[in-house]
Amino acid sequence: MAHQSEMIAEDIHSYLKQQEEKSMLRFITCGSVDDGKSTLIGRLLWDSKLVFEDQLAALEVDSKKVGTQGDDIDYALLLDGLQAEREQGITIDVAYRFFSTDKRKFIVADTPGHEQYTRNMVTGASTAQVAVILIDARKGVLTQTRRHSYLTSLVGIRNVVLAINKMDLVDYSEERFNSIKNDYEAFATQLGFESITAIPVSALKGDNIIGPSPKTHWYHGPTLLAYLETVDVVNDVLSKPFRMPVQWVNRPDLDFRGFSGTIASGKVSPGDEIVVPSSGQTSRVARVVTMDGDLPHAIAGQSVTLTLTDEIDISRGDLLSAANERPAHADQLEARLVWMHEDPLLPGRSYLLKTGATVLAAQITALKYKVNVNTLEHQAGKTLALNEIGVCNLSLGKAIAFDPYQENRGTGNFILIDRLTNATVGAGMIDFALRRATNIHWQALDLNKKSRSLAKAQKARVLWFTGLSGSGKSTIANLVEKKLHSLGKHTYLLDGDNVRHGLNRDLGFTDADRVENIRRVAEVAKLFVDAGIVVLASFISPFKSERQMARDMLEDGEFWEIYVSTPIDICETRDVKGLYKKARSGELKNFTGVDSVYEVPASPELVAEAGTTSAEEIAEEIVQKLLAENGAQLLPEGSMW
Repeated sequence: MAHQSEMIAEDIHSYLKQQEEKSMLRFITCGSVDDGKSTLIGRLLWDSKLVFEDQLAALEVDSKKVGTQGDDIDYALLLDGLQAEREQGITIDVAYRFFSTDKRKFIVADTPGHEQYTRNMVTGASTAQVAVILIDARKGVLTQTRRHSYLTSLVGIRNVVLAINKMDLVDYSEERFNSIKNDYEAFATQLGFESITAIPVSALKGDNIIGPSPKTHWYHGPTLLAYLETVDVVNDVLSKPFRMPVQWVNRPDLDFRGFSGTIASGKVSPGDEIVVPSSGQTSRVARVVTMDGDLPHAIAGQSVTLTLTDEIDISRGDLLSAANERPAHADQLEARLVWMHEDPLLPGRSYLLKTGATVLAAQITALKYKVNVNTLEHQAGKTLALNEIGVCNLSLGKAIAFDPYQENRGTGNFILIDRLTNATVGAGMIDFALRRATNIHWQALDLNKKSRSLAKAQKARVLWFTGLSGSGKSTIANLVEKKLHSLGKHTYLLDGDNVRHGLNRDLGFTDADRVENIRRVAEVAKLFVDAGIVVLASFISPFKSERQMARDMLEDGEFWEIYVSTPIDICETRDVKGLYKKARSGELKNFTGVDSVYEVPASPELVAEAGTTSAEEIAEEIVQKLLAENGAQLLPEGSMW
């Protein structure tokens, strides 16, 4: 049982008061696979007598069943709880453990070492104050050691313990210890750590974990626990300006309207002036409300409801801030991004960005460079793969309030979410707002889309033809345009091959280039619709995300997705250019349907079975469907189709 057990039995009130007054330290363990992270924390808990009797009994049984230490205790099993972790002897998920000593309370996050679980390591590091980076004394500084060190620096951790582990396997060599220490410090000079404390340890044998080891008589620094108990981590979140993201507008009745959330930084009291950066409106705090009654003040980490002296417009996602220390407010940002998904980052694709309680559309407009975690060099690149890190420019659907991540971790972070799968694909840290030309603004125009459509007696729209190469898209689109032209309609056909001779001549056929190809075409189609034109767009457009992006640019009813469904074997028989043959032989890379994916539309406005129906029949069906949509649904008021 834990060391406080006697106090719990004798004076529970004193024990609780003592616990309340202790400081809290959050730290992570990280490093390469098999460096001994789980074993280290398991040994720390064991030697500190922080393992309960039922845990001890289970650990002894599990050590014999799935342990890696023969008949001895396998301390890693205290942390590796998933069945897959025990079967493989690795950490997969982040394991959190709470423990305390006489001097301090701790929350430790044991993070995985495998490169494929780097995203889990970022999650564990995001709230930590200290990082314990393990290095196998036999192997020295490895790629994953460098990767985790860079990520540790990236998320704002400034104090590092360099635990050089498995010293028992190198005969507790001082020379080996110093060699690894020097190698690591040379690499880490560019990472901006405030302190690096190297400790020679053996997690398995317990050397320098709790007490000094006689086997490392040449080492005169602190043990691991002594360091964790005494490291001075300045919690400056209270000294930062007041910030509170609004998570809920609390309106239980007509007489109460408050704004609920967790304070990200600073403190707040009744009478303080606050501002809503999105609108610039200011007010003063009237009350700081909690379930236990009103408070004279509240600090970072507390969840409260604020009432204001004025009725101003505040919604979920707004950021309440100190009026005299306002955050930045912009819709164009530079950020550092850790990519966390198997599908690569595609600049130009529309993602969802979530920061605090705000969710909005965002695009990576430019990947400025990737970071080589071994050398910290900046490398050119068009995309980011799983676990890669880069610096990029973002364009947001609307401006957000934020602080640079290095100034305030709580209001400078975000995640990127895939719009279709809702999967988290990236984690980012905002550096600063991008400057925009101050002389650029929306010019007020007297004519608009409605007036231009009225002049042409038609409703502007986009007919978006999508399907495999050889499916018949361009043939059908050409026939539809001819039929509409014969009816006196104003049209324009955007064809995939044709735009690559001019507008998109600089683009290839990688996934990233395909995304940019469709983004540009969608912007052009939107301009044509604003001009009152019926646009026919014939593009393979293989990805659902980009077709959805094009749809989202327009008003309801202005975008028709027409899926030209033709079996690939029929497409190949129509391939007069021999493209499929070249793709099958490997001469033509990234060809849709062969070595590049085509995502079938989920709910198009029309499915054209071009394998069994003639192009003429399909074109006539599309035109008749357009003609059938009469009145306000199809045309501006006062016009006729």
